[in-house]
Amino acid sequence: MAWTLVWAFLCGPLLAFLCLSGLAVEVTVPTEPLSMPTGKTAELSCSYNTKVGDSFALEWSFVRPGRPISASVPILYFTNGHLYPTGSKADRASLLHNPPTGGVATLKLTGLRPSDTGTYLCNVNNPPDFYTNGLGLINLTVLVPPSHPVCSQSGQTSVGGSAALRCSSSEGAPKPVYNWVRLGSSPTPPPGSMVQDEVSGQLILTNLSLTSSGTYQCVASNQMGSASCELNLSVTDSSEGRVAGTLIGVLLGVLLLSVAAFCLIRFQKERKKEPKETYGGSELREDATAPGVSEQASMKAYYSQGLLDKSASASTVTTTKSKLSMVV
Repeated sequence: MAWTLVWAFLCGPLLAFLCLSGLAVEVTVPTEPLSMPTGKTAELSCSYNTKVGDSFALEWSFVRPGRPISASVPILYFTNGHLYPTGSKADRASLLHNPPTGGVATLKLTGLRPSDTGTYLCNVNNPPDFYTNGLGLINLTVLVPPSHPVCSQSGQTSVGGSAALRCSSSEGAPKPVYNWVRLGSSPTPPPGSMVQDEVSGQLILTNLSLTSSGTYQCVASNQMGSASCELNLSVTDSSEGRVAGTLIGVLLGVLLLSVAAFCLIRFQKERKKEPKETYGGSELREDATAPGVSEQASMKAYYSQGLLDKSASASTVTTTKSKLSMVV
């Protein structure tokens, strides 16, 4: 009785009357998070202990992970004796008991999807009840097996270098755990040269050697299953690469010289087969005379021939005259 009087003094006359009358909405929901596989049906339990009146109303709403409660979106309403599903989950959401006037406001959600993961709010309103705890929160996780992971590598894959192998699944709830293993009978890398992060899915290989080459497998797993991918790592020796490059350079040089020699020999053979060109006025012969001397010799020969012709004519005339004299 003493505690009742104290409470009445603290709450005030009106609140004390409500408290003493027992007019309070008390909503009860599970304290543990709920996990269900994708495709299944989830029952989100919610109960209350108020006496339903004409103003009784029930609302279920949903908020995505990482968002504040104020950002919740409605799933369904019950008011004035009618149920009103709403939002993107309207075709999959219903009440376990309809109407929910017997103290049970459990929500059924069929065909669970990964997007259904989040926090669900059960809110009971029954004026003029004193709302001490009219809201209940339930965390639901839709379990999804890991999708097929993608393997990739980066870094310097030569002897003495370091490489990073990565593995990631686009889907999986809860978040998958990654584990790298080396396949085959090859020797295991020395301790400290192989470090992996099970959360990020990264494997770091340091101080690579030729024996580090091989096939590495990444397994992504959670409580719903597992999936894997493989990656072939090939470690090369940089010194062998330099020797191979030098050898290739020498071979290319020899090839170019061979081609040049072949072309030169063929050119010489083709030149020998060509006929000699006739004198075109530009070449000198052994019996040729200089241009000036040749012209003078021609002139002399011309005049000499003319004198000879005149002498012959004179001789003919003289002979004729002598013959005539003899006839007379």
